Amino acid sequence: MSTYPETARPLAELQPQCAFFVGVDSDGCAFDTMEIKHKECFCPNTIKWWDLQPVSKYAREAVEFVNLYSKWRGINRWPALVMVFDLLAERPEVIARHVKITEAKKLREFIAQKEFPLSNDGLKKYMAAHPAPELQTAWNWTTGVNATIEEMVHGVPPFPYLRESMEQMKGRADMVVVSATPTEALNREWQEHDIAQYARVIAGQELGTKKQHLALAARGKYTADHILMIGDAPGDLDAARGNDALFFPVNPGAEEKSWERFYREALPRFFAGTYKGAYEATLIAEFEKLLPDTPPWKR
Repeated sequence: MSTYPETARPLAELQPQCAFFVGVDSDGCAFDTMEIKHKECFCPNTIKWWDLQPVSKYAREAVEFVNLYSKWRGINRWPALVMVFDLLAERPEVIARHVKITEAKKLREFIAQKEFPLSNDGLKKYMAAHPAPELQTAWNWTTGVNATIEEMVHGVPPFPYLRESMEQMKGRADMVVVSATPTEALNREWQEHDIAQYARVIAGQELGTKKQHLALAARGKYTADHILMIGDAPGDLDAARGNDALFFPVNPGAEEKSWERFYREALPRFFAGTYKGAYEATLIAEFEKLLPDTPPWKR
């Protein structure tokens, strides 16, 4: 029996064509899409489907903190949603308005189980075995988010220096998109801007977690210091560390500068074998200062 989802076979069966491997996150890393997706797509659907109209101001602050401005930036949508509920349930202003925030018991059970991936397809299969009104609401929410993204998010180009970096890596590194975004949206965005050509696999949430993506595609197939993950969130760093891989941070708020730094400085070091050590540690230290774990209304 395989130890990975059948959907992840393209990663598991990937064979090296180059000596180096580079995983690249998409939202907020390759594309400046994090803000528009969470502010204009996730947040309105969260307020709509989870009856948060009476506390919409606080719901928006919680959604934006979890998904954009905290150390949880970039995590899977389901744990992020539950975290939003928890922040709202304990916030004094919400309690004072006597607004009931869902405890999300069935949703937490879905998140805790290991049989199905935390994706739309995974939820659909889980619902077949564990039907519940709350999970139907969750389905309405997640499909609503995806529909809004498809309608709203287009014409957002990759960050400057990403294309130049990929051109520089072409023929020297096997590149894979490593993301928690639905694969359909990834394919659409990468093809729209003609950069899908650089990726050997475009891996979204249906293929597992980012840590699983790297484990299947790269671990044991390349020398450890020849594996690099590029990302804009602590979860990307965790995925790299969980696979003994190197990490390059695209700093939130300074993405263009980060990609220029990668192209001009970090990528040559990676290929030359001088990236690991003090240089990488300095980049990560800068990155970790940017994303707090305490929301501003608690400080």
